[in-house]
Amino acid sequence: MTRKPDSAAAQRASATYALRKKLPDNLLGNTLFSLGMVARVPYFGTVLPLVQEMRPGYCRVTSPNWFGVHNHIGTFHAIAACNLAEASMGMLMEATTPTSHRWIPKGMTVQYLAKAGTRLTAEAELPEPIDFSAITEGVDVVVPVRICDTAGTEVVHAEITTWVTPA
Repeated sequence: MTRKPDSAAAQRASATYALRKKLPDNLLGNTLFSLGMVARVPYFGTVLPLVQEMRPGYCRVTSPNWFGVHNHIGTFHAIAACNLAEASMGMLMEATTPTSHRWIPKGMTVQYLAKAGTRLTAEAELPEPIDFSAITEGVDVVVPVRICDTAGTEVVHAEITTWVTPA
């Protein structure tokens, strides 16, 4: 048996992403994975997230427009939208970060661009791949997140800074 080089071991997927890849790539798999995510991070459950797509460098999560996310004027609450942004960023980082490294959220800047009266979709996408082999000490990685309503209008934009370090 041939052993893989250390660099291959460093590129192993997180347990979270490995689980996602084992589930069917359909509504059932997305729902099961999303329920598991909420079990592990209960606060995400407040927005009833559904992870629709998750791969290295990208994640899309939707949240229904229900009374639990409404503010006093009946639209999607700004902080509920932030919760959705963090869920999409977190799953992007889980899909992207190999087991040789770890990450944690460090900060978030948010722009509230328009009222949101529909279901929302958060898309977290890295502008360029992360070179984990170059990360030997802590480094900030900024993950942009677009949150759009059902018409495709960006209603919230977030920039979430994560702190990435070797494990």
